[in-house]
Amino acid sequence: MTFTIPPLEDVQPPTWVKPSFGARARSAVPALIVLVACIYVAVVILLPALAVVVQAFAKGVGPFLENLSSPELLSALRLTLFATAIAVPCNVVFGLAAATAIARRRFPGKALLLSVIDLPFSISPVVVGLMLVLLYSPNHGLFASLVQSTGFKIIFSWPGIVLATIIVTFPFMAREVIPLLEEEGWEQEEAARTLGASNWQVFWKVTLPSVRWAALYGLILTTARALGEFGAVAVVSGNIANQTQTLPLFVEDAYKQYHTEMAFGAAMVLGGVAIVSLLLKILVEQLLERDRRAGAGPL
Repeated sequence: MTFTIPPLEDVQPPTWVKPSFGARARSAVPALIVLVACIYVAVVILLPALAVVVQAFAKGVGPFLENLSSPELLSALRLTLFATAIAVPCNVVFGLAAATAIARRRFPGKALLLSVIDLPFSISPVVVGLMLVLLYSPNHGLFASLVQSTGFKIIFSWPGIVLATIIVTFPFMAREVIPLLEEEGWEQEEAARTLGASNWQVFWKVTLPSVRWAALYGLILTTARALGEFGAVAVVSGNIANQTQTLPLFVEDAYKQYHTEMAFGAAMVLGGVAIVSLLLKILVEQLLERDRRAGAGPL
């Protein structure tokens, strides 16, 4: 008669043996981590967001809609959309060009270019606005003589707002596309060139389709940041109502003037933009994951 000894991992303790305190503690750790994370998110994000919604509708839907039709709010919204409509395409074009150059070329100063791209992540937006003032102020700026000779106003005007928005949204597109380009490699692009495709055809037919979801993800992040930028724009705009006041600046100004419902109504607009951006971000992540699984194929 022969006996087989089962592996240790298949041996189960008797039902009458209670798990030790250490085992129970280890099993409770994941649930505790999830609970702490949920409480933190609720206190830091959900409760303040809920407070904004409650204050915006404190007097009912009618006053809320009336506040949204305020001329000052509509002017701030138009300026915000105008600055975003200029800054986002500029950074999309630059981000794709910079990502392609960094991931596909070897050139002197490549590490320096990467550091410069990341610079807006480490600099306060207020400092960005101050830098623009020191450069383009018509009185004491480094290019004051040029600004005065041309008569083109930058500081306390829409060009300064656009420049500030471009700088603070500078890294998002490039930083989303570069890792994916490096992961994809350049075998397909080299094959296309071998078949006679020009560099422009390779970019449109091979490179851009391979990073389309990362580019869309970077576009969403760039747009969301451009719409919500406050610090840099506050320094260069002058915050003049109906002229150089963007929507985030309008929220602060209305709250300071004790127009609470109007301030929270404008904040609801910005919050709606954030929610739409979040939903689009989730959708893009799901599509990207689906493409990766489809590309991997059966093992």
